[in-house]
Amino acid sequence: MRILFLTQWFQPENFFKGLPFAKALKDRGHDVEVLTGFPNYPGGKLYPGYRIRCYQKEVMESIIVHRVPLYPSHDKSALRRIANYLSFSLSAFLFGPWFVRKPDIIYVYNLVTLGLPAFFLRFLYGAKVIIDVQDLWPESVAGSGILNNKFLLHVLSRTCDWVYRKADQLVVLSQGFKEHLIQRGISPEKITLIYNWCQEIDIRGNASLSDSALTASAQRPFTVLFAGAMGIYQGLDTLLQCAEICLTQIPDVRFILIGGGADRERLEKMASKMKLDNVDFLPPRSTETMGEIYDLADVLIVHLKDQPLFRITIPSKTQAYLYMGKPVIMAGRGDAATLVEQAGAGIACAPDHPDAIMAAIKTLRDAGAEERRKMGEAGHSYYMQNLSFDKGVKNFEETMFSLSGQKH
Repeated sequence: MRILFLTQWFQPENFFKGLPFAKALKDRGHDVEVLTGFPNYPGGKLYPGYRIRCYQKEVMESIIVHRVPLYPSHDKSALRRIANYLSFSLSAFLFGPWFVRKPDIIYVYNLVTLGLPAFFLRFLYGAKVIIDVQDLWPESVAGSGILNNKFLLHVLSRTCDWVYRKADQLVVLSQGFKEHLIQRGISPEKITLIYNWCQEIDIRGNASLSDSALTASAQRPFTVLFAGAMGIYQGLDTLLQCAEICLTQIPDVRFILIGGGADRERLEKMASKMKLDNVDFLPPRSTETMGEIYDLADVLIVHLKDQPLFRITIPSKTQAYLYMGKPVIMAGRGDAATLVEQAGAGIACAPDHPDAIMAAIKTLRDAGAEERRKMGEAGHSYYMQNLSFDKGVKNFEETMFSLSGQKH
């Protein structure tokens, strides 16, 4: 098959369904090329070595990448964010047909604003369009606070419904997403569930695979690790409140929070004001260098505010945590909690309730190192069988073959 990736983001931006995904499909014998913009995410500034021009072609590890202009921005301004999305959509519509070869499949990553160029290319070439739905618009847009105008949100909702109905196939990341789209009038036959994967590199370390946890010193603190973005949606005030309770009830517990995010500075000030000497904030680091941090952890924790949209969302750190082979506390409701419980990888508990999180921590601490090791290995095994990169690529390939009518 000839497969066209139509995506606003691509490497060198840190885009997990980008170059590795394209290369994996190429390694399976498919002809893959990319139509994308000039890299500026997440800061909204062009990456070194790039400047906006009408067209740029490059080859990245044997993958042909076509770049067309856009307005670089990714701040909190609704006007500039709209200009960012629409400028790439318009460029892809105007310039894309001149540069890309005839595809069999057009794989569209997430943005409904790409419906226009995708459907135009489909009209020209008779290709099939797959849209990978990673965010539910307008719900996620309204929830972010970027856009609050009811009329514009209504227009966006109608646009989304039109794009989803016109697509040949939708791929979603959770069962909840599928049910939500069915409620919006999308045919169930047009929706395929393919779980996201994580960046799979050799960062698991030795702690989860050896007996080191069993022989650790009794004086070693029981360490709970949160790794990832510290934003408003994560609701990490609750985790700090849990740490405050632990100071008196289970004082041998230590919390490590590593990563960046819009809420990190406020959280650090809050922890200092609360005098939480059992909480450490560590600066962000690359995935490749996270092994030693994961080795310190006895338990990995996810927390999301208790909002309806998050009940059908599976935060990306869930896959990474399962892959790491450590027990997981999922402080959240819905699909992500179900996933952890199905995997036998840890405990799900109520979000926004510090006492519930403390009880989950105590349960895992008291379970003992051997039981935690079994949970971690169960999570890793579940990930490799159901959520891995290889599994995801195979599922996408099967979906593309089915849609194109071609045979393996």
